[in-house]
Amino acid sequence: MSATSATPAVAQVEIPRPALIPRVLSAFSGTPGVVAKIVLLGILNAFAFWAMYVLLTRSHWVSVVVLALATAGIDLVYLAPTRKTLPLKFLIPGTIFLVGFQVIPIFYTVKVALSNYSTGHVITKHDAIQQIKINSLQPPPNGRSYTMTVARTSSGELVLLLQDQTSKKFYVGTTKALTPLAPSTVTSGPLGITAAKGYTVVKGAELFALDKTLQNFIVPVGKAGIRPQTISTAVELEPTLRYDAKRGVFIRLSDGAVFADNGKGAFAHGADELEPGWTTGVGAANFKRIAKDPLVRQPFLRVLIWTITFAALSVAISFAAGLFLAITLDKRGMRFQRVYRTILVIPWAIPGFLALLVWAGLFNDKFGVINRMFHIGIPWLFDANWAKVTCILVNAWMSTPYFFLVSMGALQAIPDELTEAGRVDGGTPFQLFRRVTFPLLLVAVAPLLIASFAFNFNNFNAIYFLTAGGPPQANSSIAGSTDILISYTYKLAFAAGKGQDLALASAFSIIIFAIVALISAIAFSRTRALEELA
Repeated sequence: MSATSATPAVAQVEIPRPALIPRVLSAFSGTPGVVAKIVLLGILNAFAFWAMYVLLTRSHWVSVVVLALATAGIDLVYLAPTRKTLPLKFLIPGTIFLVGFQVIPIFYTVKVALSNYSTGHVITKHDAIQQIKINSLQPPPNGRSYTMTVARTSSGELVLLLQDQTSKKFYVGTTKALTPLAPSTVTSGPLGITAAKGYTVVKGAELFALDKTLQNFIVPVGKAGIRPQTISTAVELEPTLRYDAKRGVFIRLSDGAVFADNGKGAFAHGADELEPGWTTGVGAANFKRIAKDPLVRQPFLRVLIWTITFAALSVAISFAAGLFLAITLDKRGMRFQRVYRTILVIPWAIPGFLALLVWAGLFNDKFGVINRMFHIGIPWLFDANWAKVTCILVNAWMSTPYFFLVSMGALQAIPDELTEAGRVDGGTPFQLFRRVTFPLLLVAVAPLLIASFAFNFNNFNAIYFLTAGGPPQANSSIAGSTDILISYTYKLAFAAGKGQDLALASAFSIIIFAIVALISAIAFSRTRALEELA
């Protein structure tokens, strides 16, 4: 065989295998993708129809229309054959999460801040009227108590078989009248009537299903009425208030005092208010309370000053410590350099709430390890000033590893040529750091410092798990010595006045947002100035 007739060898080229994500996406193309799309849209539509049904039962007509249009729009985008809707297919999921987790909470917070939503004002006016009617019922001077058995007549009418606990006489009560029962027709036991001729006793699950019906069941007795108290007892009650539906007021029967709607979600007669009230809009009343009410304004200003101090010092100390450690460990040739870096990162790896609880135990003035080890008696958590120092030190300890890593990366990103040129020009190490290293470092780190300040401004865990906002202050029943705005807002929401004051807390939340936004905007403008200088 000649050399010219020999078949040349063909080199085999190995085609690289596609990456995992493209392979997964390709697996869902075609028919599998259409099926998956229809299944997911079916689930979405099922939830939408369920939500619309719930909204319809509560007469939220606008929400029903919006939800129906949104669901139809999503179906159209994902089922339309045209490519014009392709960008929307990627935008819709992110938009839904944005609206659900950002826009709606913001609008709801503003809505609550402009209302009186708090303990005693959490229901509608209609429900409040019904509850006031129930609360106005009081036992008359000679009111009687009864053992009660729920029964039905032969025609299925619901009745109450009653035995007077004083006279031991038997009665049958309907919503129209109270009628005596002959003892010969009744079988009774220690817990009351067990059977009666002509009546069927209601028992078991059927009895418990009548709970709401029995709440509104009244047997008239003169001006009073017999009302079930439990499933086996009833008591004679009479109203102390009468509701005039035409005038929309309550009238106290004892003296004729009129309780009218005071426009603040309550029926009031002078300073006397009936409970409960109802939720209603009050405009900027909560913000006016913060500005004008000394009981709210003075603690707010004091807490605001401490919040800014806490956030600023926490960032300054942790950044200074992290930068110092980064410069120290950035030296080449240092032995055990990786070990030191690993140890310094440990505080950042420990769960924050767990570390704070441990530090709270270590700083205990009586049983804490710190006072016992050094034989001192400093009230770390029980003196206002020492508690503030403790909060700053512990928070700085937790934040230092973060700034250590950030500073380490920023330092390594600075070109060596710049520092070498400075040394050639005769600059000292301090001058090189102040004029070359630190300005370039700030360009990279300044946005992170701003973000850290905003985080510490709302660092609820650092305060609540360490001191719970304490120690308490003599001139404030809510704000403690170490409370920052977010923990003070939490206490306002759940421990203010008569109980929860979510409306005032929402107003504080808006103010906190405005303060952080203003400080961040100013700081970022300064950051841009640093970039221009660099």
